[in-house]
Amino acid sequence: MLLPQDFILQMRNLIGEDELQQLLEAIDGPSPTTIRINPTKANRDFLGCVDAPAVPWCEDGVYLSERPSFTLDPLFHAGAYYVQEASSMFIAHLLRQYVGDTDVTALDLCAAPGGKSTLLRSCLSAGSTLIANEIMPKRAWILRENLSKWGGDNVLVTNNRPEDFRRMREVFDLILCDVPCSGEGMFRKDEGAIRDWSLQNVELCADRQRDIVSDIWDCLHPGGLMIYSTCTYNTLEDEENVRWIAQELGADILPCNPQPAWNVVGNLLDDTFSCCHFFPHRVQGEGFFCAILRKHGSHDSVSPLSLNSAITKQLRILPDPLFPSSPQEGWADCEVDSSTALRYLHGEALVLGPDVPKGQVVITYRGLPLGLVKNIGTRANNLYPKEWRIRKTIS
Repeated sequence: MLLPQDFILQMRNLIGEDELQQLLEAIDGPSPTTIRINPTKANRDFLGCVDAPAVPWCEDGVYLSERPSFTLDPLFHAGAYYVQEASSMFIAHLLRQYVGDTDVTALDLCAAPGGKSTLLRSCLSAGSTLIANEIMPKRAWILRENLSKWGGDNVLVTNNRPEDFRRMREVFDLILCDVPCSGEGMFRKDEGAIRDWSLQNVELCADRQRDIVSDIWDCLHPGGLMIYSTCTYNTLEDEENVRWIAQELGADILPCNPQPAWNVVGNLLDDTFSCCHFFPHRVQGEGFFCAILRKHGSHDSVSPLSLNSAITKQLRILPDPLFPSSPQEGWADCEVDSSTALRYLHGEALVLGPDVPKGQVVITYRGLPLGLVKNIGTRANNLYPKEWRIRKTIS
């Protein structure tokens, strides 16, 4: 794989020649396949991966020996698991350390396609509120789809710019800023990231990241937490931006405390673990960086924000699609086999048989809801959202 010479020089200066060669070999090799199980819908036994290795820092993360066709697995569409890169699951470790079972109001600011938002929904307490935001409209609808399929209460998907949240002053206990970056950590998965990379783009990304954090900072409670993350390696977008947040905006950088066996690299500018780097030659995962900061000050504990509050009504909220994450009271359900489930997900009409009542019916596969049909007797009209349907040919 041909990488920019400026990138190679940058990494040689950061990690040394020996580690550089190991990194280059890893970038030129295959990526591991990992999923994160939805604990409200499935477990290892249900998914048939009892003996699969676990992601060390996330109890619901699982390494697969090969990459199956997720598109043709009804359990994927039912939200039984999410296909997520392993390194980014480290956020679960930070949440266990610093949030635990406390009810909080959380914001995932740059949330699409939904990997970290679904992780937040699984890790945060049932009484917590989560707003998942994405600035790009098409990506926001993908986020809405993935969160809808994942399920869970007290979740709102919005399509706003960071500056639109300024009116929500001191509302959030936790903000996740997984900021747009130069994408160095995704080089082996995304050749486009290699083509777009340059030192000038790194500087542009670093400036934009500071703007994003500045726009959202006043929304964080005094004493609140911000998780800052990127999928890149350079210190300009990583350590130097974290230091800038702490010094200019007012925060303490908290220790990430990875276990030694995880082989995570700490701060590249000193010998601390005030932040964490994930390198693909050291861990089974892609490149990733994260740090957690606590805003100066303190505030009294308050109940999580109501999603129907006057504040949230000022945001551009995406409406819920017609998708039941669990069967609704009074609705009939109809269990189908794998072949029928795939035909349903493809958008085809179904014939459900004489015992299924007419009207709205929830189609389930292995007990998990896939979506709705309107059963008129001779056939069941497919109500699965058109934009979610499988476009791949079903054999």
